[in-house]
Amino acid sequence: MYQDENIQCRDCGKEFVFSAGEKEFYAAKGFANKPTRCPDCRRAYKAQKNNGSRSERKLYDAVCADCGAETKVPFKPNGTRPVYCSNCYDAHK
Repeated sequence: MYQDENIQCRDCGKEFVFSAGEKEFYAAKGFANKPTRCPDCRRAYKAQKNNGSRSERKLYDAVCADCGAETKVPFKPNGTRPVYCSNCYDAHK
């Protein structure tokens, strides 16, 4: 049903393939527009847009409530709920 299509990147001018699989994915997600940037330029645009904030996530020191091991967590513990290391957290799932 879907066929590969060559598209020219609006940022670098390179030609890239918008594959049939990608088209099917876009349709399943309800996206109406085709991509206008090649994968490399898309990654660069997203990194610039996010200002690298994802890779610079702050981690806080904590002590596991089960085993007492020192660990790091992506939230600031406030003492109202127990904090677990990754091993103990998996055991509590």
